[in-house]
Amino acid sequence: MTDVMTKPVRARPAALTLSGTAEQRIADLMAKAPADAIGVKLSTPKRGCSGLAYSVDYVTEAAPLDEKIETPGGLFFVDGASVLYLIGSRMDWVEDDFTAGFVFENPNAKGACGCGESFTV
Repeated sequence: MTDVMTKPVRARPAALTLSGTAEQRIADLMAKAPADAIGVKLSTPKRGCSGLAYSVDYVTEAAPLDEKIETPGGLFFVDGASVLYLIGSRMDWVEDDFTAGFVFENPNAKGACGCGESFTV
């Protein structure tokens, strides 16, 4: 009989972290979500003058490569094709007198358009 040494499995860090206000916004969205929604999903479709944009939408099923993050208010998914663009990012929800929306601190972004709606890696 041989002894087989196994390495301990290290938990993989989440693709991005969510602020408390982002988690609360996800909870608010899920409270009024369509009946078939299982969560909220972040993706980075090709769009805008810099190439990629952030898009947050309801999702009715998880794709096999999606990253799943459990939040107190519901499931949050990161599109599997977008994970590489988002590793190490932080997502926040910000409201002021004129605007409200998700804000991203993305260390992978090499540039952004002037209006901040799209980015490039």
